[in-house]
Amino acid sequence: MDMTKLTDEYYRNVPLNATLAMAALVVIVAGMKAGAELLVPLLLAIFIAVVCTAPVQWLNRRGLSLRAAVWLTLLVLLVFVSLLGLLVVNSFTTFIEALPDIESRLYEHYWNILNVLASKGLAINPDQLSNIFNMDEETSWVPQFLGEIGNLFMQSIIVSLLVIFMLFETLNFREKVSRALVNPAPSLKRFREFSSTLKRYLAVKTMISLVTGILVWLACLAVGVDFPLLWAVFAFALNFIPNIGSAIAAIPPVLLLLVAQDGGLLQAMILASAYLVINFVLGNLVEPRVMGQALGLSTFVAFLSLVVWGWIFGAAGMLLSVLLTMTLKIALDSHPQTRWMSYLLGPGAGGPKAPPSIEEADLPPSKRRQ
Repeated sequence: MDMTKLTDEYYRNVPLNATLAMAALVVIVAGMKAGAELLVPLLLAIFIAVVCTAPVQWLNRRGLSLRAAVWLTLLVLLVFVSLLGLLVVNSFTTFIEALPDIESRLYEHYWNILNVLASKGLAINPDQLSNIFNMDEETSWVPQFLGEIGNLFMQSIIVSLLVIFMLFETLNFREKVSRALVNPAPSLKRFREFSSTLKRYLAVKTMISLVTGILVWLACLAVGVDFPLLWAVFAFALNFIPNIGSAIAAIPPVLLLLVAQDGGLLQAMILASAYLVINFVLGNLVEPRVMGQALGLSTFVAFLSLVVWGWIFGAAGMLLSVLLTMTLKIALDSHPQTRWMSYLLGPGAGGPKAPPSIEEADLPPSKRRQ
């Protein structure tokens, strides 16, 4: 009888608990959207620091002290980013200098297309449409774009400082947790599972994006499109955006090659096909095989995360959408009571199962999740 009362009381409280959970979710989302300028650099720094902990631990296993491993990792990262930054800035400066000529060629092709469409009988007024896209110097997007570049530079400095402090903070993180909790063993187990899975995912995703950038750079060099390094960095960054990131990365170089004096429709189609092959092979064949289906998201969840995180954090949220959703999925999967929500975010059946969690590793195979 008591059990029946408890069951009835539990089911009576379900609507109330669901309402409170939805209200808490609304408050959390509103807080994240309001503090986007603070949270975006912090999240970027966390992801970069998580990736950097892998070489730190590798160097530590090779005999270096943790502090020396952190300094060496930061030095290598600084040299790599500085060299890449100088090359990108040089390529971007050349692109800005060539931008007026590119704009004039684009406008000429655009005008020709409008005239052809109008000659076919379509109700198109080329003069009226050209006035819509004709921007004077006051409304030009170039000064605004350069202002965003300056803001990005300042944000990069903040992120770099945060990464340095976070890496040194991880040196005694376990000791702090052990002192803060009465029974730290379960929390440390779950955190170890979460951090190891997250590091694996970030490392694989970063390497896949890096290989994508290198292959795009080679394809741009082979076809002869201008500014190949700029488009390679563009492809590396947008590879983190699900579904549409690769398509967006292909638009500028293909369009530039289409209107280039030594380019044309054939070269543009070859470059577009190269983008398609690169992203299909790496995104649909290599990445699921390396990371496993268990570290993937369903197509709907990936696209929904793009919309939601983009609305909360803007363009940076679109870049981080998969990383943020995968972090949430890994965190949910690391706890037995929330693992069912992790399954809902995944791609479902048909792929390899996720490796057993730390709690399940001690169980016989017959009692593990199926």
